[in-house]
Amino acid sequence: MPISPARVAAFEILLRIDREDSYASELLHAARYARLSSVDHGLATELVMGVLRWRSILDSHIASASSQQLSRLDLEVLTALRIGCYQLMFLDRVPRHAAVNESVELVKRARKRSAAAFANAVLRKLAKVTIQPPDIGVAERPTELAAASAHPAWLVDRWISAYGFERTRELCEYDRQTPVTALRVPSSEIERELASEGITLEPGSLLATSRRVISGDVTKTKGFRAGQVTIQDEGSQLVGLLVGQGNRILDGCAAPGGKTRIMAQQNPGATVVAAELHPHRARLMRDLVREKNVCVIVSDIRKLPFVADFDRVLIDAPCSGTGTLAHNPEIKWRIEKEKQKDAHLSKLQTLQIDILKSAMRHVAPRGRIVYSTCSLEPEENEQVIDKAAEGESIFRVINCRDELQRLAAERLLIWPDLDSLISGPYLRTIPGVHPCDGFFAAILERTI
Repeated sequence: MPISPARVAAFEILLRIDREDSYASELLHAARYARLSSVDHGLATELVMGVLRWRSILDSHIASASSQQLSRLDLEVLTALRIGCYQLMFLDRVPRHAAVNESVELVKRARKRSAAAFANAVLRKLAKVTIQPPDIGVAERPTELAAASAHPAWLVDRWISAYGFERTRELCEYDRQTPVTALRVPSSEIERELASEGITLEPGSLLATSRRVISGDVTKTKGFRAGQVTIQDEGSQLVGLLVGQGNRILDGCAAPGGKTRIMAQQNPGATVVAAELHPHRARLMRDLVREKNVCVIVSDIRKLPFVADFDRVLIDAPCSGTGTLAHNPEIKWRIEKEKQKDAHLSKLQTLQIDILKSAMRHVAPRGRIVYSTCSLEPEENEQVIDKAAEGESIFRVINCRDELQRLAAERLLIWPDLDSLISGPYLRTIPGVHPCDGFFAAILERTI
């Protein structure tokens, strides 16, 4: 029996995510799957992101119908079962027999024929019942909230300690949804071109320069292919705008380049040096970031090949990414695999402090450095600022409120509740509270 290209692609991608710690969004847009039709690519995306978003709940249902413990199943078999269960649970337009039969064929295709009868039995049992996603609104305990929202319990416990139960509920609910695609559209002319190509947009929620996609595939448009339109979360765009005005700007951890472009566009007369550690990511940046005032270099920010001071520096540090689970749901299961989660965060913190302190050496007098992450964890945010600032008496923390008020006065920031964006002197966006991923940002100014 033939298997649809969408299901084959989803199966391959999910296996690679588990085996190689790859990212779903990158694999879905890899050249290998560029020839999929729009319909097949859409279904492959739905299956990959859906399985990752709901994985623990899918596993719970599979376990209830299985005669074997899930830990004893081959990864190929478990992945095929997850794909089948997701379709039975969420995709009403997919015939139930197709969800079952093609998932069994995936098992056979993976050379696990001995498990085909088992997979068929499990999925047929699941196909006889109606499976509904749990109601997150009735969860009253941390364990109930974690189970209903398909989040690791330890992560939910951390968030409740930091943000409270109700805010964590909002956060988990946001992560369960497919996020709206946000764009940075540089001009009304480009927006009209998108409309002529069948893209329906609505205004952004945070920023005047942002648009949210209602319908249409932006990646097929001329503006996207020409690099004029950028898909970028509104929280990420806000961090780029927070950097402000400068003549010499350094982006110390630059790829994929969305914030680099914003800084270059906001400062057309400035020189923007974008340093990226990984050569392949730097090559991609050179293709995607086409502003003439940007110079992309391959370099570790901790070992820049020159001595120079910049009046604006952005360090968008490598982090756990726990603020981006709506876009990158694989992260929650990847961190879950870490046997010592505290040690994992501690290792990241050491790297982040090292990067930030190195970047401080390249800030000109009266210059500023913006440190940001897409993490919700204090170890990667406030604690990094506190520890990096120890012994650095020439730097002081600037209240982000001042810069947010500036952006509001310039009519770039349109979010009505500035107070909700502030945590002490820092910027903090929280998914569900704000219509974007979770970002942290701190501004440090060199005083002399």
